[in-house]
Amino acid sequence: MTQIFDNPADFADEALDGFVAANRGYVARVDGGVVRSTEVSQGQVAVVIGGGSGHYPAFAGLVGPGLATASACGNMFASPAAGQVYRVAKAANAGGGVLLSYGNYAGDVLHFGQAQLRLNAEGIETRTVLVTDDIASAPQDQLEKRRGIAGDLTVFKIAGAAAEAGMSLDDVERLAIKANYRTRSLGVAFDGCTLPGAAEPLFHVPEGHMSLGLGIHGEPGISDHPMPTASELAELLVGKLLEDKPDNAGDRVVAVVNGLGTVKYDELFLLFGKIDALLTKAGLTVVEPECGELVTSLDMSGLSLTLFWLDEELEQLWAAPANTPAFRKGSMSPRVLRRAELLEASSEAEQEATTPAATELGALAVAVLEEVRATIEEHEESLGKLDAIAGDGDHGIGMRRGVEAAAAAALAKPGAGVGRVLEAAGEAWSEKAGGTSGALWGSAIIAAGQALGNRDGYTREDAAAAVRAFTDAITNLGKAEEGDKTMVDALLPFRDTFLKEFDAGAPADVALEVAAAAASAAAGATASLRPLKGRARPLAEKSLGHPDPGAVSFGLIAERISAFISSNHIISTRAAQVPEGAQA
Repeated sequence: MTQIFDNPADFADEALDGFVAANRGYVARVDGGVVRSTEVSQGQVAVVIGGGSGHYPAFAGLVGPGLATASACGNMFASPAAGQVYRVAKAANAGGGVLLSYGNYAGDVLHFGQAQLRLNAEGIETRTVLVTDDIASAPQDQLEKRRGIAGDLTVFKIAGAAAEAGMSLDDVERLAIKANYRTRSLGVAFDGCTLPGAAEPLFHVPEGHMSLGLGIHGEPGISDHPMPTASELAELLVGKLLEDKPDNAGDRVVAVVNGLGTVKYDELFLLFGKIDALLTKAGLTVVEPECGELVTSLDMSGLSLTLFWLDEELEQLWAAPANTPAFRKGSMSPRVLRRAELLEASSEAEQEATTPAATELGALAVAVLEEVRATIEEHEESLGKLDAIAGDGDHGIGMRRGVEAAAAAALAKPGAGVGRVLEAAGEAWSEKAGGTSGALWGSAIIAAGQALGNRDGYTREDAAAAVRAFTDAITNLGKAEEGDKTMVDALLPFRDTFLKEFDAGAPADVALEVAAAAASAAAGATASLRPLKGRARPLAEKSLGHPDPGAVSFGLIAERISAFISSNHIISTRAAQVPEGAQA
Protein backbone atom coordinates (compact mmCIF):
# COMPACT_ATOMS: atom_id res chain seq x y z
CA MET A 1 0.00 0.00 0.00
CA THR A 2 1.37 3.41 -1.03
CA GLN A 3 0.51 5.64 1.92
CA ILE A 4 2.84 8.68 2.06
CA PHE A 5 1.22 11.56 0.19
CA ASP A 6 -0.87 14.71 0.65
CA ASN A 7 -3.01 14.55 -2.48
CA PRO A 8 -2.87 11.33 -4.57
CA ALA A 9 -3.33 13.40 -7.74
CA ASP A 10 -0.04 15.20 -7.02
CA PHE A 11 1.92 12.07 -6.08
CA ALA A 12 3.93 11.68 -9.30
CA ASP A 13 4.95 15.34 -9.58
CA GLU A 14 5.84 15.70 -5.91
CA ALA A 15 7.83 12.46 -5.91
CA LEU A 16 9.76 13.67 -8.97
CA ASP A 17 10.47 17.04 -7.32
CA GLY A 18 11.82 15.23 -4.25
CA PHE A 19 13.93 12.91 -6.41
CA VAL A 20 15.55 15.91 -8.11
CA ALA A 21 16.16 17.63 -4.76
CA ALA A 22 17.96 14.48 -3.54
CA ASN A 23 20.02 14.08 -6.73
CA ARG A 24 20.98 17.58 -7.94
CA GLY A 25 24.44 16.37 -8.85
CA TYR A 26 22.90 14.10 -11.47
CA VAL A 27 19.63 15.59 -12.71
CA ALA A 28 17.79 18.88 -13.17
CA ARG A 29 14.04 19.39 -13.46
CA VAL A 30 12.54 20.58 -16.73
CA ASP A 31 8.92 20.76 -17.77
CA GLY A 32 7.96 17.15 -18.43
CA GLY A 33 10.77 15.30 -16.71
CA VAL A 34 14.48 15.48 -15.93
CA VAL A 35 17.73 16.03 -17.84
CA ARG A 36 21.34 15.59 -16.84
CA SER A 37 22.52 18.42 -14.62
CA THR A 38 26.10 17.90 -15.81
CA GLU A 39 27.68 18.98 -19.06
CA VAL A 40 27.13 16.91 -22.22
CA SER A 41 29.63 16.97 -25.09
CA GLN A 42 28.54 19.07 -28.05
CA GLY A 43 27.41 16.84 -30.89
CA GLN A 44 26.65 13.86 -28.62
CA VAL A 45 23.52 11.84 -29.32
CA ALA A 46 20.83 12.48 -26.70
CA VAL A 47 19.30 9.23 -25.41
CA VAL A 48 15.85 10.18 -24.11
CA ILE A 49 13.96 7.48 -22.23
CA GLY A 50 10.74 7.58 -20.27
CA GLY A 51 7.32 6.31 -19.38
CA GLY A 52 4.89 6.40 -16.50
CA SER A 53 5.92 7.12 -12.92
CA GLY A 54 5.86 4.42 -10.26
CA HIS A 55 8.70 2.31 -11.67
CA TYR A 56 11.78 3.75 -9.95
CA PRO A 57 14.68 3.36 -10.70
CA ALA A 58 13.11 3.48 -14.16
CA PHE A 59 13.09 5.95 -15.64
CA ALA A 60 14.47 9.10 -14.02
CA GLY A 61 16.94 7.13 -11.91
CA LEU A 62 18.79 6.05 -15.06
CA VAL A 63 19.72 9.58 -16.20
CA GLY A 64 23.43 10.33 -16.03
CA PRO A 65 26.77 9.92 -17.84
CA GLY A 66 27.07 6.60 -19.63
CA LEU A 67 23.33 6.03 -19.66
CA ALA A 68 20.34 8.26 -20.50
CA THR A 69 20.60 11.98 -21.24
CA ALA A 70 17.06 12.69 -20.08
CA SER A 71 13.77 11.09 -19.06
CA ALA A 72 10.21 12.14 -19.82
CA CYS A 73 8.07 11.31 -16.79
CA GLY A 74 4.33 10.69 -17.03
CA ASN A 75 1.75 10.30 -14.31
CA MET A 76 1.39 7.06 -12.36
CA PHE A 77 1.61 4.17 -14.86
CA ALA A 78 0.65 6.63 -17.67
CA SER A 79 2.63 7.73 -20.69
CA PRO A 80 4.11 11.22 -20.61
CA ALA A 81 2.22 13.51 -22.97
CA ALA A 82 3.74 14.32 -26.35
CA GLY A 83 4.43 17.90 -25.27
CA GLN A 84 6.36 16.67 -22.24
CA VAL A 85 8.48 14.32 -24.37
CA TYR A 86 9.08 17.11 -26.87
CA ARG A 87 10.21 19.63 -24.24
CA VAL A 88 12.47 17.13 -22.48
CA ALA A 89 14.08 16.11 -25.79
CA LYS A 90 14.61 19.77 -26.73
CA ALA A 91 16.38 20.35 -23.42
CA ALA A 92 18.51 17.21 -23.91
CA ASN A 93 19.51 17.85 -27.53
CA ALA A 94 23.24 18.50 -27.87
CA GLY A 95 23.35 18.68 -31.65
CA GLY A 96 23.91 14.99 -32.40
CA GLY A 97 20.28 14.01 -32.80
CA VAL A 98 17.91 12.26 -30.41
CA LEU A 99 17.21 8.59 -29.80
CA LEU A 100 13.90 7.93 -28.06
CA SER A 101 13.63 4.58 -26.30
CA TYR A 102 10.79 3.24 -24.16
CA GLY A 103 8.60 0.21 -23.56
CA ASN A 104 6.23 -0.92 -26.30
CA TYR A 105 2.91 0.32 -24.88
CA ALA A 106 0.20 1.94 -27.01
CA GLY A 107 0.08 5.24 -25.11
CA ASP A 108 3.86 5.62 -25.11
CA VAL A 109 4.09 4.79 -28.80
CA LEU A 110 1.52 7.44 -29.69
CA HIS A 111 2.85 10.23 -27.48
CA PHE A 112 6.56 9.65 -28.11
CA GLY A 113 5.71 9.25 -31.81
CA GLN A 114 3.97 12.61 -31.88
CA ALA A 115 6.98 14.23 -30.21
CA GLN A 116 9.27 12.60 -32.77
CA LEU A 117 7.28 14.08 -35.62
CA ARG A 118 7.58 17.56 -34.10
CA LEU A 119 11.30 17.23 -33.44
CA ASN A 120 12.05 16.01 -36.96
CA ALA A 121 9.89 18.80 -38.44
CA GLU A 122 12.08 21.29 -36.56
CA GLY A 123 15.28 19.79 -37.93
CA ILE A 124 16.26 17.77 -34.82
CA GLU A 125 16.88 14.31 -36.26
CA THR A 126 15.05 11.86 -34.02
CA ARG A 127 14.80 8.06 -34.09
CA THR A 128 12.97 5.52 -31.93
CA VAL A 129 13.89 2.08 -30.58
CA LEU A 130 11.07 0.27 -28.79
CA VAL A 131 11.86 -2.21 -26.02
CA THR A 132 10.09 -5.54 -26.60
CA ASP A 133 11.66 -8.01 -24.18
CA ASP A 134 8.64 -9.65 -22.46
CA ILE A 135 8.32 -13.20 -23.83
CA ALA A 136 4.90 -13.68 -22.19
CA SER A 137 3.23 -10.89 -24.16
CA ALA A 138 3.56 -12.33 -27.70
CA PRO A 139 5.07 -15.39 -29.43
CA GLN A 140 8.61 -15.37 -30.78
CA ASP A 141 7.45 -14.83 -34.38
CA GLN A 142 5.74 -11.58 -33.28
CA LEU A 143 8.60 -9.88 -31.45
CA GLU A 144 7.37 -6.45 -32.52
CA LYS A 145 4.16 -6.97 -30.49
CA ARG A 146 5.94 -7.76 -27.23
CA ARG A 147 5.85 -5.18 -24.43
CA GLY A 148 8.87 -3.80 -22.60
CA ILE A 149 9.57 -4.68 -18.97
CA ALA A 150 12.90 -4.97 -17.10
CA GLY A 151 14.81 -5.39 -20.36
CA ASP A 152 14.55 -1.61 -20.69
CA LEU A 153 17.77 -1.43 -18.70
CA THR A 154 19.96 -3.35 -21.15
CA VAL A 155 18.72 -1.39 -24.17
CA PHE A 156 19.10 1.98 -22.42
CA LYS A 157 22.58 1.05 -21.15
CA ILE A 158 23.87 0.03 -24.57
CA ALA A 159 22.44 3.14 -26.26
CA GLY A 160 23.78 5.40 -23.51
CA ALA A 161 27.27 3.88 -23.62
CA ALA A 162 27.37 4.20 -27.41
CA ALA A 163 26.32 7.85 -27.21
CA GLU A 164 28.90 8.52 -24.47
CA ALA A 165 31.58 7.02 -26.75
CA GLY A 166 30.74 9.64 -29.38
CA MET A 167 29.10 7.29 -31.87
CA SER A 168 26.74 8.62 -34.53
CA LEU A 169 22.96 8.49 -34.31
CA ASP A 170 23.01 5.70 -36.90
CA ASP A 171 25.30 3.57 -34.73
CA VAL A 172 23.51 4.33 -31.46
CA GLU A 173 20.23 3.29 -33.08
CA ARG A 174 21.76 0.14 -34.62
CA LEU A 175 23.23 -1.00 -31.31
CA ALA A 176 20.03 -0.29 -29.38
CA ILE A 177 18.07 -2.38 -31.91
CA LYS A 178 20.59 -5.21 -31.56
CA ALA A 179 20.46 -5.03 -27.75
CA ASN A 180 16.67 -5.16 -27.80
CA TYR A 181 16.64 -8.22 -30.08
CA ARG A 182 19.09 -10.03 -27.81
CA THR A 183 17.14 -9.28 -24.60
CA ARG A 184 14.47 -11.61 -23.17
CA SER A 185 12.50 -11.24 -19.90
CA LEU A 186 9.84 -13.10 -17.92
CA GLY A 187 8.20 -12.05 -14.68
CA VAL A 188 6.02 -13.44 -11.90
CA ALA A 189 3.77 -11.76 -9.33
CA PHE A 190 2.71 -12.93 -5.90
CA ASP A 191 0.24 -10.05 -5.44
CA GLY A 192 -0.75 -6.79 -7.13
CA CYS A 193 0.22 -3.17 -6.51
CA THR A 194 -1.89 -0.30 -5.18
CA LEU A 195 -1.99 3.16 -6.75
CA PRO A 196 -1.73 6.14 -4.37
CA GLY A 197 -5.16 6.82 -2.87
CA ALA A 198 -6.69 3.55 -4.08
CA ALA A 199 -8.38 1.27 -1.55
CA GLU A 200 -7.51 -2.00 -3.31
CA PRO A 201 -4.64 -3.39 -5.41
CA LEU A 202 -5.07 -3.43 -9.18
CA PHE A 203 -5.33 -7.22 -8.98
CA HIS A 204 -4.95 -10.07 -6.50
CA VAL A 205 -3.20 -13.39 -6.88
CA PRO A 206 -4.98 -16.30 -5.17
CA GLU A 207 -3.43 -17.33 -1.86
CA GLY A 208 -0.68 -19.90 -2.30
CA HIS A 209 -0.29 -19.12 -5.99
CA MET A 210 1.80 -16.93 -8.30
CA SER A 211 0.88 -15.24 -11.56
CA LEU A 212 3.18 -15.88 -14.53
CA GLY A 213 3.87 -13.23 -17.19
CA LEU A 214 2.84 -10.08 -15.32
CA GLY A 215 3.26 -6.55 -16.69
CA ILE A 216 4.87 -3.63 -14.88
CA HIS A 217 1.72 -1.46 -14.93
CA GLY A 218 -0.22 -3.69 -12.59
CA GLU A 219 -1.42 -5.99 -15.37
CA PRO A 220 -2.03 -9.51 -14.01
CA GLY A 221 -0.16 -12.43 -15.52
CA ILE A 222 -1.33 -14.77 -18.25
CA SER A 223 -1.77 -17.77 -15.93
CA ASP A 224 -1.80 -18.66 -12.24
CA HIS A 225 0.30 -21.48 -10.78
CA PRO A 226 0.77 -23.04 -7.33
CA MET A 227 3.53 -21.22 -5.46
CA PRO A 228 6.82 -22.98 -6.32
CA THR A 229 9.96 -23.43 -4.25
CA ALA A 230 12.91 -21.16 -5.07
CA SER A 231 14.56 -23.94 -7.08
CA GLU A 232 11.37 -24.63 -9.02
CA LEU A 233 10.91 -20.91 -9.76
CA ALA A 234 14.50 -20.62 -11.01
CA GLU A 235 14.02 -23.65 -13.27
CA LEU A 236 10.77 -22.21 -14.64
CA LEU A 237 12.21 -18.79 -15.47
CA VAL A 238 15.51 -20.05 -16.88
CA GLY A 239 13.87 -22.84 -18.86
CA LYS A 240 11.34 -20.60 -20.60
CA LEU A 241 13.92 -17.91 -21.41
CA LEU A 242 16.40 -20.43 -22.84
CA GLU A 243 13.64 -21.80 -25.06
CA ASP A 244 13.15 -18.28 -26.43
CA LYS A 245 16.79 -17.25 -26.91
CA PRO A 246 17.66 -15.22 -30.03
CA ASP A 247 19.41 -16.59 -33.11
CA ASN A 248 23.22 -16.76 -32.84
CA ALA A 249 22.93 -16.10 -29.11
CA GLY A 250 26.39 -17.35 -28.18
CA ASP A 251 27.34 -18.50 -24.69
CA ARG A 252 27.92 -15.22 -22.83
CA VAL A 253 24.91 -13.71 -21.11
CA VAL A 254 24.00 -10.97 -18.65
CA ALA A 255 21.48 -12.13 -16.06
CA VAL A 256 19.30 -9.49 -14.39
CA VAL A 257 17.10 -10.48 -11.45
CA ASN A 258 14.73 -7.60 -10.82
CA GLY A 259 12.54 -7.03 -7.78
CA LEU A 260 9.21 -5.35 -8.49
CA GLY A 261 8.68 -3.61 -5.18
CA THR A 262 8.29 -5.72 -2.05
CA VAL A 263 10.42 -8.82 -2.59
CA LYS A 264 13.40 -8.36 -0.25
CA TYR A 265 17.00 -8.34 -1.47
CA ASP A 266 17.80 -11.47 0.54
CA GLU A 267 15.14 -13.35 -1.42
CA LEU A 268 16.41 -11.94 -4.72
CA PHE A 269 19.98 -13.00 -3.90
CA LEU A 270 18.82 -16.49 -2.94
CA LEU A 271 16.99 -16.85 -6.25
CA PHE A 272 19.91 -15.40 -8.21
CA GLY A 273 22.25 -18.05 -6.85
CA LYS A 274 20.01 -20.80 -8.16
CA ILE A 275 19.60 -19.06 -11.53
CA ASP A 276 23.37 -18.61 -11.85
CA ALA A 277 23.91 -22.32 -11.18
CA LEU A 278 21.35 -23.31 -13.82
CA LEU A 279 22.88 -21.01 -16.44
CA THR A 280 26.35 -22.34 -15.71
CA LYS A 281 25.05 -25.92 -15.96
CA ALA A 282 23.64 -25.02 -19.40
CA GLY A 283 27.15 -24.10 -20.56
CA LEU A 284 26.73 -20.34 -20.32
CA THR A 285 29.06 -17.75 -18.87
CA VAL A 286 27.29 -15.13 -16.76
CA VAL A 287 28.85 -11.71 -17.38
CA GLU A 288 28.52 -8.70 -15.04
CA PRO A 289 25.04 -9.56 -13.74
CA GLU A 290 22.62 -7.32 -11.84
CA CYS A 291 20.42 -8.28 -8.90
CA GLY A 292 18.14 -5.77 -7.18
CA GLU A 293 15.35 -3.30 -7.87
CA LEU A 294 15.81 -1.94 -11.39
CA VAL A 295 12.28 -1.58 -12.79
CA THR A 296 9.60 -1.67 -10.09
CA SER A 297 5.82 -1.35 -9.95
CA LEU A 298 5.12 0.55 -6.72
CA ASP A 299 4.47 -2.07 -4.01
CA MET A 300 3.98 -5.07 -6.29
CA SER A 301 5.08 -8.37 -4.85
CA GLY A 302 6.94 -9.99 -7.72
CA LEU A 303 10.16 -10.27 -9.69
CA SER A 304 11.49 -10.87 -13.17
CA LEU A 305 14.47 -12.47 -14.86
CA THR A 306 16.13 -10.90 -17.89
CA LEU A 307 18.76 -12.57 -20.05
CA PHE A 308 20.81 -10.32 -22.32
CA TRP A 309 22.83 -12.27 -24.87
CA LEU A 310 26.16 -10.59 -25.63
CA ASP A 311 28.46 -10.35 -28.61
CA GLU A 312 31.84 -8.61 -28.54
CA GLU A 313 30.69 -5.03 -29.13
CA LEU A 314 27.68 -5.33 -26.83
CA GLU A 315 29.85 -6.75 -24.04
CA GLN A 316 32.22 -3.77 -24.26
CA LEU A 317 29.34 -1.32 -24.06
CA TRP A 318 27.64 -3.18 -21.19
CA ALA A 319 30.93 -3.00 -19.24
CA ALA A 320 31.46 0.70 -19.99
CA PRO A 321 31.25 3.08 -16.99
CA ALA A 322 27.95 4.70 -16.03
CA ASN A 323 27.07 7.05 -13.19
CA THR A 324 23.41 7.72 -12.43
CA PRO A 325 21.38 8.04 -9.23
CA ALA A 326 20.30 4.39 -9.37
CA PHE A 327 22.80 2.58 -11.62
CA ARG A 328 26.56 2.84 -11.37
CA LYS A 329 29.25 0.82 -13.11
CA GLY A 330 33.01 1.39 -13.11
CA SER A 331 34.35 4.89 -12.41
CA MET A 332 33.96 8.19 -14.24
CA SER A 333 35.56 11.58 -13.76
CA PRO A 334 33.30 14.19 -12.14
CA ARG A 335 31.32 16.28 -14.60
CA VAL A 336 30.82 20.05 -14.41
CA LEU A 337 27.29 21.15 -13.51
CA ARG A 338 25.32 23.06 -16.12
CA ARG A 339 23.39 26.23 -15.31
CA ALA A 340 19.78 25.30 -14.54
CA GLU A 341 18.34 28.38 -16.26
CA LEU A 342 20.01 27.35 -19.52
CA LEU A 343 18.40 23.91 -19.29
CA GLU A 344 14.96 25.48 -18.82
CA ALA A 345 15.52 27.91 -21.69
CA SER A 346 16.57 25.14 -24.06
CA SER A 347 13.30 23.28 -23.46
CA GLU A 348 11.13 26.20 -24.54
CA ALA A 349 9.94 26.38 -28.12
CA GLU A 350 11.47 29.21 -30.09
CA GLN A 351 9.10 32.03 -30.93
CA GLU A 352 9.16 33.29 -34.49
CA ALA A 353 7.90 36.56 -35.87
CA THR A 354 4.58 36.20 -37.63
CA THR A 355 3.18 37.67 -40.83
CA PRO A 356 -0.12 39.50 -41.32
CA ALA A 357 -1.43 36.58 -43.39
CA ALA A 358 -0.44 34.01 -40.76
CA THR A 359 -1.92 36.16 -37.98
CA GLU A 360 -5.22 36.48 -39.87
CA LEU A 361 -5.34 32.74 -40.37
CA GLY A 362 -4.42 32.21 -36.72
CA ALA A 363 -7.43 34.28 -35.63
CA LEU A 364 -9.66 32.12 -37.82
CA ALA A 365 -8.14 28.98 -36.26
CA VAL A 366 -9.07 30.29 -32.80
CA ALA A 367 -12.68 30.81 -33.92
CA VAL A 368 -12.85 27.34 -35.48
CA LEU A 369 -11.54 25.70 -32.32
CA GLU A 370 -14.23 27.46 -30.32
CA GLU A 371 -16.83 25.92 -32.67
CA VAL A 372 -15.27 22.49 -32.16
CA ARG A 373 -15.43 22.99 -28.39
CA ALA A 374 -19.11 23.91 -28.59
CA THR A 375 -20.09 20.86 -30.61
CA ILE A 376 -18.17 18.43 -28.36
CA GLU A 377 -19.75 19.91 -25.23
CA GLU A 378 -23.17 19.55 -26.86
CA HIS A 379 -22.59 15.87 -27.66
CA GLU A 380 -20.35 14.83 -24.74
CA GLU A 381 -22.98 12.67 -23.03
CA SER A 382 -24.11 10.85 -26.17
CA LEU A 383 -20.51 10.16 -27.21
CA GLY A 384 -19.81 8.73 -23.76
CA LYS A 385 -22.84 6.44 -23.93
CA LEU A 386 -21.84 5.25 -27.38
CA ASP A 387 -18.29 4.52 -26.20
CA ALA A 388 -19.60 2.60 -23.16
CA ILE A 389 -21.19 -0.04 -25.40
CA ALA A 390 -17.86 -1.69 -26.16
CA GLY A 391 -15.33 0.57 -24.44
CA ASP A 392 -14.76 2.40 -21.18
CA GLY A 393 -17.22 5.21 -21.86
CA ASP A 394 -14.73 8.06 -21.59
CA HIS A 395 -14.66 9.26 -25.22
CA GLY A 396 -16.97 12.22 -24.60
CA ILE A 397 -15.12 13.29 -21.46
CA GLY A 398 -11.72 12.88 -23.09
CA MET A 399 -12.73 14.85 -26.17
CA ARG A 400 -14.18 17.64 -24.02
CA ARG A 401 -11.03 17.88 -21.91
CA GLY A 402 -8.89 17.96 -25.02
CA VAL A 403 -10.84 20.56 -26.99
CA GLU A 404 -11.39 22.83 -23.98
CA ALA A 405 -7.65 22.87 -23.36
CA ALA A 406 -6.94 23.38 -27.06
CA ALA A 407 -9.39 26.28 -27.39
CA ALA A 408 -8.00 27.95 -24.25
CA ALA A 409 -4.40 27.52 -25.43
CA ALA A 410 -5.23 29.00 -28.84
CA LEU A 411 -7.06 31.94 -27.26
CA ALA A 412 -3.98 32.61 -25.13
CA LYS A 413 -1.94 33.32 -28.29
CA PRO A 414 -3.39 36.66 -29.47
CA GLY A 415 -1.67 37.94 -32.57
CA ALA A 416 0.19 34.67 -33.15
CA GLY A 417 0.48 33.04 -36.55
CA VAL A 418 -1.59 30.01 -37.47
CA GLY A 419 1.32 27.61 -37.01
CA ARG A 420 1.95 28.75 -33.44
CA VAL A 421 -1.77 28.80 -32.60
CA LEU A 422 -2.32 25.25 -33.81
CA GLU A 423 0.90 24.00 -32.21
CA ALA A 424 -0.22 25.33 -28.83
CA ALA A 425 -3.73 23.95 -29.33
CA GLY A 426 -2.51 20.50 -30.37
CA GLU A 427 -0.06 20.25 -27.51
CA ALA A 428 -2.75 21.26 -24.99
CA TRP A 429 -5.24 18.77 -26.46
CA SER A 430 -2.73 15.95 -26.19
CA GLU A 431 -1.71 16.74 -22.62
CA LYS A 432 -5.17 17.29 -21.17
CA ALA A 433 -7.16 14.63 -23.02
CA GLY A 434 -4.68 11.79 -22.59
CA GLY A 435 -5.30 8.39 -24.13
CA THR A 436 -5.19 7.42 -27.77
CA SER A 437 -7.63 10.02 -29.09
CA GLY A 438 -5.77 12.79 -27.26
CA ALA A 439 -2.48 11.82 -28.84
CA LEU A 440 -4.01 11.49 -32.31
CA TRP A 441 -5.97 14.76 -32.26
CA GLY A 442 -3.04 16.63 -30.77
CA SER A 443 -0.64 15.28 -33.37
CA ALA A 444 -3.01 16.04 -36.24
CA ILE A 445 -3.64 19.64 -35.18
CA ILE A 446 0.08 20.29 -34.77
CA ALA A 447 0.79 18.72 -38.18
CA ALA A 448 -1.82 20.92 -39.85
CA GLY A 449 -0.23 23.97 -38.24
CA GLN A 450 3.21 22.95 -39.45
CA ALA A 451 1.86 22.46 -42.96
CA LEU A 452 0.39 25.98 -42.99
CA GLY A 453 3.50 27.49 -41.43
CA ASN A 454 4.21 31.20 -41.26
CA ARG A 455 3.91 32.55 -44.79
CA ASP A 456 3.39 35.93 -46.42
CA GLY A 457 0.40 34.49 -48.27
CA TYR A 458 -1.52 31.24 -48.71
CA THR A 459 -2.76 29.37 -51.77
CA ARG A 460 -5.31 26.66 -52.44
CA GLU A 461 -2.52 24.10 -52.25
CA ASP A 462 -1.75 25.13 -48.66
CA ALA A 463 -5.31 24.20 -47.67
CA ALA A 464 -4.97 20.80 -49.34
CA ALA A 465 -1.57 20.30 -47.68
CA ALA A 466 -3.08 20.98 -44.25
CA VAL A 467 -5.80 18.37 -44.83
CA ARG A 468 -3.20 15.83 -45.95
CA ALA A 469 -0.92 16.58 -42.99
CA PHE A 470 -3.81 16.25 -40.51
CA THR A 471 -4.76 12.88 -41.98
CA ASP A 472 -1.23 11.55 -42.30
CA ALA A 473 -0.43 12.35 -38.68
CA ILE A 474 -3.35 10.21 -37.50
CA THR A 475 -2.78 7.29 -39.85
CA ASN A 476 1.00 7.21 -39.32
CA LEU A 477 0.74 7.32 -35.53
CA GLY A 478 -2.38 5.23 -34.98
CA LYS A 479 -1.61 2.65 -37.70
CA ALA A 480 -5.34 2.13 -38.23
CA GLU A 481 -6.72 1.46 -41.69
CA GLU A 482 -10.13 1.92 -43.26
CA GLY A 483 -12.37 -0.88 -42.02
CA ASP A 484 -10.78 -1.14 -38.55
CA LYS A 485 -13.76 0.72 -37.04
CA THR A 486 -11.93 3.81 -35.82
CA MET A 487 -11.95 7.54 -36.55
CA VAL A 488 -10.00 6.74 -39.70
CA ASP A 489 -13.18 5.31 -41.27
CA ALA A 490 -14.61 8.85 -41.30
CA LEU A 491 -11.32 10.70 -41.76
CA LEU A 492 -10.21 9.06 -45.01
CA PRO A 493 -13.53 9.65 -46.82
CA PHE A 494 -13.35 13.27 -45.63
CA ARG A 495 -9.84 13.70 -47.01
CA ASP A 496 -10.52 11.94 -50.29
CA THR A 497 -13.75 13.82 -50.93
CA PHE A 498 -12.27 17.19 -50.01
CA LEU A 499 -9.27 16.72 -52.30
CA LYS A 500 -11.44 15.41 -55.15
CA GLU A 501 -13.78 18.41 -54.95
CA PHE A 502 -10.89 20.81 -54.53
CA ASP A 503 -8.97 19.38 -57.49
CA ALA A 504 -12.10 19.72 -59.60
CA GLY A 505 -12.09 23.47 -58.86
CA ALA A 506 -14.82 23.67 -56.20
CA PRO A 507 -14.57 26.62 -53.78
CA ALA A 508 -13.14 25.71 -50.39
CA ASP A 509 -16.47 26.05 -48.58
CA VAL A 510 -18.22 23.76 -51.06
CA ALA A 511 -15.44 21.17 -50.90
CA LEU A 512 -15.62 21.29 -47.11
CA GLU A 513 -19.41 20.88 -47.07
CA VAL A 514 -19.33 17.84 -49.36
CA ALA A 515 -16.41 16.29 -47.44
CA ALA A 516 -18.13 16.80 -44.06
CA ALA A 517 -21.26 15.06 -45.34
CA ALA A 518 -19.10 12.17 -46.58
CA ALA A 519 -17.43 11.90 -43.16
CA SER A 520 -20.76 11.77 -41.32
CA ALA A 521 -22.13 9.15 -43.69
CA ALA A 522 -19.00 7.04 -43.31
CA ALA A 523 -19.18 7.37 -39.51
CA GLY A 524 -22.73 6.02 -39.55
CA ALA A 525 -21.65 3.13 -41.73
CA THR A 526 -19.16 1.95 -39.10
CA ALA A 527 -22.12 0.39 -37.26
CA SER A 528 -21.77 -2.64 -39.53
CA LEU A 529 -18.05 -3.10 -38.76
CA ARG A 530 -16.27 -5.14 -36.10
CA PRO A 531 -13.49 -3.20 -34.30
CA LEU A 532 -9.97 -4.36 -35.13
CA LYS A 533 -8.10 -1.77 -33.04
CA GLY A 534 -8.27 -0.31 -29.55
CA ARG A 535 -10.14 -1.28 -26.41
CA ALA A 536 -13.34 -2.20 -28.25
CA ARG A 537 -11.61 -5.05 -30.11
CA PRO A 538 -12.20 -7.73 -27.41
CA LEU A 539 -15.93 -6.79 -27.35
CA ALA A 540 -16.43 -6.86 -31.11
CA GLU A 541 -19.87 -8.49 -31.01
CA LYS A 542 -21.25 -5.89 -28.60
CA SER A 543 -20.00 -3.16 -30.92
CA LEU A 544 -21.92 -4.49 -33.94
CA GLY A 545 -24.91 -2.31 -34.79
CA HIS A 546 -23.37 0.77 -33.19
CA PRO A 547 -21.12 3.32 -34.92
CA ASP A 548 -17.60 4.01 -33.72
CA PRO A 549 -17.54 6.97 -31.29
CA GLY A 550 -14.27 8.34 -32.70
CA ALA A 551 -15.68 8.35 -36.23
CA VAL A 552 -18.92 9.93 -35.02
CA SER A 553 -17.15 12.74 -33.14
CA PHE A 554 -15.00 13.48 -36.19
CA GLY A 555 -18.10 13.68 -38.40
CA LEU A 556 -19.79 16.04 -35.94
CA ILE A 557 -16.73 18.29 -35.87
CA ALA A 558 -16.43 18.36 -39.66
CA GLU A 559 -20.13 19.27 -40.01
CA ARG A 560 -19.83 22.05 -37.40
CA ILE A 561 -16.77 23.61 -39.05
CA SER A 562 -18.46 23.49 -42.45
CA ALA A 563 -21.59 25.18 -41.08
CA PHE A 564 -19.49 27.87 -39.39
CA ILE A 565 -17.56 28.66 -42.57
CA SER A 566 -20.77 28.82 -44.60
CA SER A 567 -22.97 30.74 -42.16
CA ASN A 568 -20.37 33.43 -41.61
CA HIS A 569 -19.80 33.90 -45.35
CA ILE A 570 -16.08 33.84 -44.71
CA ILE A 571 -15.24 33.37 -48.36
CA SER A 572 -17.55 35.95 -49.87
CA THR A 573 -17.20 38.69 -47.23
CA ARG A 574 -13.57 38.29 -46.26
CA ALA A 575 -11.97 37.07 -49.46
CA ALA A 576 -10.07 40.29 -49.86
CA GLN A 577 -8.64 40.13 -46.34
CA VAL A 578 -8.26 36.43 -45.59
CA PRO A 579 -5.68 34.44 -47.57
CA GLU A 580 -7.18 31.77 -49.76
CA GLY A 581 -5.81 28.98 -47.53
CA ALA A 582 -7.81 30.39 -44.62
CA GLN A 583 -11.04 29.63 -46.44
CA ALA A 584 -10.53 25.92 -45.75
